[in-house]
Amino acid sequence: MEPFEYRGGELYCEAVPLRHVADSVGTPTFVYSKTAILEAYRALDRAFAAVPHLICYAMKANGNLAVVAALARLGAGVDVVSGGELFRALRAGVPPKRIIFAGVGKTREEMREALKADILMFNVESGAELRALDQVAQEMGTRAPVALRVNPDVDPQTHKYIATGLKTSKFGIPVADALTEYEEAARMAGLQVLGVQMHIGSQLTALSPFADSLARVAALVKELRERRVEIQIVDVGGGLGIRYKDERPPSEEEYAATLLPVLKELGATVLIEPGRAIVGNAGALLTRVLYPKRTPEKRFLIVDAAMNDLIRPSLYESFHEIRPVRETAGPRVAMDVVGPICESGDFLAKDRELPEIAAGDLLAVMSAGAYGFAMSSQYNARPRAAEVLVERDRFRIVRRRETYEDLIAGESLE
Repeated sequence: MEPFEYRGGELYCEAVPLRHVADSVGTPTFVYSKTAILEAYRALDRAFAAVPHLICYAMKANGNLAVVAALARLGAGVDVVSGGELFRALRAGVPPKRIIFAGVGKTREEMREALKADILMFNVESGAELRALDQVAQEMGTRAPVALRVNPDVDPQTHKYIATGLKTSKFGIPVADALTEYEEAARMAGLQVLGVQMHIGSQLTALSPFADSLARVAALVKELRERRVEIQIVDVGGGLGIRYKDERPPSEEEYAATLLPVLKELGATVLIEPGRAIVGNAGALLTRVLYPKRTPEKRFLIVDAAMNDLIRPSLYESFHEIRPVRETAGPRVAMDVVGPICESGDFLAKDRELPEIAAGDLLAVMSAGAYGFAMSSQYNARPRAAEVLVERDRFRIVRRRETYEDLIAGESLE
């Protein structure tokens, strides 16, 4: 579905006018379409129906409890990368046996928390982590279920900051070293080797990197089985891209069709870790214009959202479409859309062609459902934005706007 569309000259999320959300909740506010999120999950679930599988939503993209809980009720698992995300997943009602724990820097305390919760699996990223996890598990009198994250050295054809499958990346175990690490893991009393995992990057819009990576992982699985290391799970990671501007990412069906022939041959349970593909285009950041500004060289729109709310344009120079909430005709003029933060890098768009917009007008920054609030901060002592979940003709606040008191919670004067 298209969650955001104009009706009678006003921009709606599902059947809710965004103007009503702004009037009720204020700005800046993240607005999510529950229907779009669930439809994206169902589409991916259907696409992989030919193999036993579990979709482990990458909650780093958007960890709002209401979003995670809605997906969990459909049968989703989650991919967590910290003890805090594990806590949030459990609080949202995700069954522990549908939780996998990734990340290069798991602490021993995080390992203990996950073992106490009895999660499905750890995705282990180094030999040093293997040995630490083995020791923690033995101290607790248990065995830790593991997959090794294999770095296949495949160019994911994405932004360098979100490419994770190259040999120069901090992530995963080089595919050339994987056999040795697996054989060592199989000998460790505190580990139970279950699977192989890969994840080569985020916002991928070509299928060949997925296919190339899986081919290398499949060869590894076959060799491990020949050496009596029985692999029950193949985790293909996430990374499927979305449209921000003019990208043409593969559909769920095209993505699955690329991977299924190899996955069927391997005969393992398949894990998929989508994040952005589930929530990215289901969200928008609603912001209000404070001041138009014109200099001899430039035109600006100063809005009440900033880089602390949505850092992707500043961090990645990423494009987010910006739509006036009230549809406006007439000529368009190039202008920068900027926030109030004291940084030249505080912008949501540069040289963007927009119609004439006045102070008080509302704008929607599109495709902000992933890595929006999740990467937000309190920089410049700005309380973080509210989050709203829309379902059909109703909306509810699923995270209240922070207050000034929230800014100093936990601090003391001495």
